[in-house]
Amino acid sequence: MSILDTINSPEDLKKVPAAQIPKLAAEIRHFLIENVAKTGGHLGPNLGVVELTIGIHRVFNSPQDSIIFDTGHQIYVHKLLTGRHDFSKLRQADGLSGYGNRSESVHDIVENSHASTSLSWADGIARANELLGYTDRTVVALIGDGAMTGGMAWEALNNIAEHPDRPLVIVLNDNGRSYAPTIGGMVRRLEPARKLDQIRVSKPYEEFLAKTKATLEEHGLPGRMAFGALRSIKRGLKEVFVDAGIFDSLRIKYLGPVNGHDEAEVEEALRLARDYGGTVVVHAMTQKGHGYRFAEEDEADAFHAIGTIHPETGLPVVESRFGYTQVFATEIAQIARENPRVVGVTAAMLRPVGFGLMQKEFPDRVIDVGIAEQHALTSAAGMAFAGLHPVIALYSTFLNRGYDQLLMDIALHHEPVTIVLDRSGITGSDGPSHNGMWDLSLATMIPGLRVAIPRDEATERAELREAVADETGPTLLRYPKGSIPEALDAEAHIGKADVVLGASALTQKTNDARVAVVAYGPMVHTAVQAVRQGLSEGAFSSSQVMVIDPRWALPVDQELVDELVHFDGLVTVEDGLLPGGLGTEVTRQLLERGVLIPTRSLGIEREFLTTDTRESLLARYHMTAGDVLDAIKSILQAE
Repeated sequence: MSILDTINSPEDLKKVPAAQIPKLAAEIRHFLIENVAKTGGHLGPNLGVVELTIGIHRVFNSPQDSIIFDTGHQIYVHKLLTGRHDFSKLRQADGLSGYGNRSESVHDIVENSHASTSLSWADGIARANELLGYTDRTVVALIGDGAMTGGMAWEALNNIAEHPDRPLVIVLNDNGRSYAPTIGGMVRRLEPARKLDQIRVSKPYEEFLAKTKATLEEHGLPGRMAFGALRSIKRGLKEVFVDAGIFDSLRIKYLGPVNGHDEAEVEEALRLARDYGGTVVVHAMTQKGHGYRFAEEDEADAFHAIGTIHPETGLPVVESRFGYTQVFATEIAQIARENPRVVGVTAAMLRPVGFGLMQKEFPDRVIDVGIAEQHALTSAAGMAFAGLHPVIALYSTFLNRGYDQLLMDIALHHEPVTIVLDRSGITGSDGPSHNGMWDLSLATMIPGLRVAIPRDEATERAELREAVADETGPTLLRYPKGSIPEALDAEAHIGKADVVLGASALTQKTNDARVAVVAYGPMVHTAVQAVRQGLSEGAFSSSQVMVIDPRWALPVDQELVDELVHFDGLVTVEDGLLPGGLGTEVTRQLLERGVLIPTRSLGIEREFLTTDTRESLLARYHMTAGDVLDAIKSILQAE
């Protein structure tokens, strides 16, 4: 039996002899590589925090001591040490979440997967502990140097520094990366300690450890197990915390840097921080992907989050197919060649959102602001005011964090900024906080914002160009995760909208009821599949049902509304929230004209989605081709 097999709780971990911890760390890395290779998931971040997580659980007492993981994509080791060893359905229905999950364990606190929030959580919990009179609890926040580029982290530090006597330990996991290399002035401040082969602790720290060990031996106490036992040691603690510039100026004590892959050194530093009894930053140097050669050598961060791979080679089991992100990557690079005023803006995800090609060719025209979506949007407003045309590329779920800036800095000032949202709609296995289901509902509330939703490669390229060419105000382009579907050519046009199937319904006179199916993005293909199935079954004729892709979902095209008033029924299909979505906007426009027609709207209900595949979630929310066909039939039968 392996050591890992014997660990079902932090208490079991504390019983493991110190000499066996390196073997346990090796077993954990082997487990992660073998299991995550089968399911996909965040591999690199977890390989980098093995010793840190072991050290945290050996020193602190979860769940009495609150342990918070920033972003949460590095929580797999924590799951193992708290008894969750079945990774066979990681990030799947009825399996372990890829992030924290309170329903899985009392040891999990934060479930959202948005970076830079851990210090605010820690500050809140520490304040509550103090007000409620809990004197035997410490709060621990593990945050990466990448997440420290986010504004929330510094807002939290500003408040934490107001009461530095609260027992709060901030473990700064410094690996020099988020997705890409970490940027900004803070990085330059931490740079001298960055390389693992140059790690050295401060001279006061080394001298203190030597003095401590001598004192312990003099009293017959074991070397590492009784740091808080003697007053002389307690008094000496203040000598350990050296001036760290950033943190010392905030009156927050600093310890390190320590080698984050030397568990004994990590554990020693954490005990010192714990016994100090106030707020301490433990600066640990780690290497993302540590212990797995392919991840260690990966400069493009392909091993940050992986699909299924062959663990012995690191190569994917199935090559990724040409998708929306690749189309954006090639088209924005070409647009940049043609228009020197176009600049790219990314929030620490340069390659995942498709700016790699443009950055290689125009390094000065792709700006990485770190994990700071709010700053990205307002800075883009400034760039637009000064004469540039910024193109901001984000994952859809992260636009939520910059909503106020989109509304008040960009839209209010009519700044020509283009926002490109990857991973819109249902993404599935990444869990509730990563589904890009809110963006269109948010967009409907913003005056003057134009929103395009491409259905295939040709419309993505065309709509991106239309967006960048618009100098009257902000534009937004949204598309889903994954491979790009087959081309669907337009049979006819209604204003700016495309009729992709059933154009004969525009011209052929019939006494039969007519239904318009309005869909966008990948749901256009779903609607076409449904109508073709209905035609093959003889459920209706080709002149009765028409599939329309509005292309530009917002504002709703008035010529499209003019045409819809003549139909006997309407089905809307969208990969986003129903409240505030396209269906809501279209029916509102019809009602303003005094037209009320039978309508079926298919989309996501107002609730957080559980972890599952995209296909399963589409079926659960009645968004499949069969559901679209049923909606069409229900209207025709009612007629």
